[in-house]
Amino acid sequence: MFDYKQATESFAAKCAASAPAVDRGTFPAVMESGLLGLVSASGAKLGLAEAAYVIERIARECASTAMVLTMHYCATAVIEAHGPDDIKRAIGAGKHLSTLAFSEPGSRSQFWASLGTATVDGDKVRLSGKKSFATSANHVDTYVWSSKPTAGSELSTLWLVPRKTAGLRVEGQFDGLGLRGNDSAPITAEDVRVPLSARLGGDGAGFGLMMSIVLPWFNVLSASVSAGLMESMVERTAKHVGGAKLEHAGSTIAELPTIRAFIARMRIKTDQTKALNADVLAAIGTGRADATLRVLESKAAAGEAASEVGDLAMRVCGGAAFRKDVGVERMFRDSRASMVMGPTTDVLYDFIGKAVCGLPLF
Repeated sequence: MFDYKQATESFAAKCAASAPAVDRGTFPAVMESGLLGLVSASGAKLGLAEAAYVIERIARECASTAMVLTMHYCATAVIEAHGPDDIKRAIGAGKHLSTLAFSEPGSRSQFWASLGTATVDGDKVRLSGKKSFATSANHVDTYVWSSKPTAGSELSTLWLVPRKTAGLRVEGQFDGLGLRGNDSAPITAEDVRVPLSARLGGDGAGFGLMMSIVLPWFNVLSASVSAGLMESMVERTAKHVGGAKLEHAGSTIAELPTIRAFIARMRIKTDQTKALNADVLAAIGTGRADATLRVLESKAAAGEAASEVGDLAMRVCGGAAFRKDVGVERMFRDSRASMVMGPTTDVLYDFIGKAVCGLPLF
């Protein structure tokens, strides 16, 4: 039986060593992780709870690597439900990397509304459109791509599109504030031809798949990235103040009550986030009536909390926080990403408010 925890620890150690290079833009060695087939029926046959464990642990060392795996697991969940058997087997064998390609310049964080077109041409479909960014854009084998339906008025249809398909163009390299190694880049499709059999689910079924499969996986795993970052920031901050001394007073910074209070706040925020994440998984696993609400809450709450913990880490570590060797500035930057990845925190707040008020989400 596959020992996913041992495999995670082994890969986490490699991530800790490679994190500085990944933060400079080097794509992480996820193909060597032994974890690509984690949630595949042809691989380890594990589920969302185990994926959340893996993502949180890896994020403690390198959030870029955790995000690459997050998007792969989200895409895998769709492929497992509707994809071709050969791709499922390749994923299970750890030889195939996939990602989601949903966000568009025209619909922005409302990723469920695609503006890209899909036109039937015999036994093929022609895809055209632009994606704002897709994680691992230059490195994946396939994209789970969204478009308008070929017919009807539904919001979207999903397709499995190989990266090297003619007419598909990745626009450059990612150079951003945080998650610098996740290779997030815009993609343009110009009359890209794929077989009709590349469709994932029914024509016009994309919105339903996004809400029923992608949203739970993405929100839960994004919250796990945030939790991993928070855990690491608490650890690194406590280590720094425990070792940094006020020589004139003969004491460490940790002996200051204000510093300990800040670290206590960081610990509480982290534990609250991890408790909510565990409850989300319990709600999903038992089919609780509040499962959808908890899913919506998870990413919003974790993203906000990680941002707060990052602020506190920088504040507590002071001028040393700006140094690379302390390690908190990278995690401070990475922690900002969750709030602006669709669905953004503000969009999730709107959904949560609607749910609480008994209003339809859409």
